Amino acid sequence: MAVPENAQSRSDQPPGDDAASNAPGNPFNAIVAPITAPFVKAGSYYARRWGSYLGGKRGELPLARPTLSLATHALRDEIVLVGLLLRRPLSDPAAYRQINAEVAEAIDLYDERGWLEKPEDFFTAPPSPAEVTIRSYTNRNRTQERLSFVSDYEPHPGDPGAERWRGYTGNRQAYAMMLRHPEPRPWLVCVHGTEMGRPNLDLTLFRAWHLHEDLGLNVVLPVLPMHGPRARGLPKGAVFPGENVMDDVYGTAQAVWDVRRLMAWIRAEQPGARIGLNGISLGGYVSGLVASLDEDLTCAILGVPPSNLVELLGRHSGLAEDDPRRTTLELAGPIGRMMSPLSMEPKVPPQGRFIYAGLADRIVHPREQVVALWEHWGRPEINWYHGGHTGFFQARPVQRYIEAALVQSGLIEPV
Repeated sequence: MAVPENAQSRSDQPPGDDAASNAPGNPFNAIVAPITAPFVKAGSYYARRWGSYLGGKRGELPLARPTLSLATHALRDEIVLVGLLLRRPLSDPAAYRQINAEVAEAIDLYDERGWLEKPEDFFTAPPSPAEVTIRSYTNRNRTQERLSFVSDYEPHPGDPGAERWRGYTGNRQAYAMMLRHPEPRPWLVCVHGTEMGRPNLDLTLFRAWHLHEDLGLNVVLPVLPMHGPRARGLPKGAVFPGENVMDDVYGTAQAVWDVRRLMAWIRAEQPGARIGLNGISLGGYVSGLVASLDEDLTCAILGVPPSNLVELLGRHSGLAEDDPRRTTLELAGPIGRMMSPLSMEPKVPPQGRFIYAGLADRIVHPREQVVALWEHWGRPEINWYHGGHTGFFQARPVQRYIEAALVQSGLIEPV
């Protein structure tokens, strides 16, 4: 939650006094507000849903009867948001002057190079890695492999903030977890979300062993920049995604580069292999971009996907309307549109496009983010599950939907 610079705490009133506790700069309010906010917001969401339901307001989203379960999902999302904001505190307005200067310079440069109008030219196609290291690990009679290679991603010459990005040395090495069969099989590349990129968590949330053993797929789970082992040695406050717009640009570009580089390696190892994408949240966003650049994907399954990272971060920034830092969000609008799957036509065939999203998602707004992508992708089959952003893993309809998508797209044969 942003606090205006000129706000001062009222030390002449006791902590329990209403005037004091409501003052923006009051320490008591600063402690209590993050605790109570999720409950207030979830309660407000629940009340609005009842209003919509009883009023019969229909639109692109299914009209779902509000339940306590749905409210619980919304509350859980709001709590997750508080945790993310605590881990990603906003810098003071002085730091934003540097961010704004880089954004303004980038917009001029990208406009001059034509990338604002033709974003696909911004994303350079990577070659297959020359050398890949693979180590095998066996646990409980199950073998998994850990793959690594040099990313070789570089920002474009003259990109503002590029030297800072190069200083994040943990990003130079790319990593992936891999479950593969001894004989050629179709591949599913599972792209994780924010705060993921950890082997056990990713394997669990993607139900990777089920995909591998029961559905017969080769499964590979790359680690995105500034996540998992690639987060080592980062300076304080450096995160992806985060408030630094140009770091988000390079994080997105390198994520797309690394996923495509991994797929280039798969194609070199198994020519003619069928490859699909399966992305969650931030990974759904990255997968949407890759699916707009790669010519030979069988399917792309986008789970709870953002379609514009700048708008998403702005929605959750907690900045007041008169906060000078909101200027950054307005200034970065062209960057957000350039880095969006909405700015490019999807190359994955229509029968291979799939989206699922939560009706109670409080992190990736269903109407603002998901519906826009669904419309842009030609209204492919979409699964709206009764839950929040983090509820996809428990939703059986989502699990059935993903398996049906793998069959319908032709990535796997019916089980």
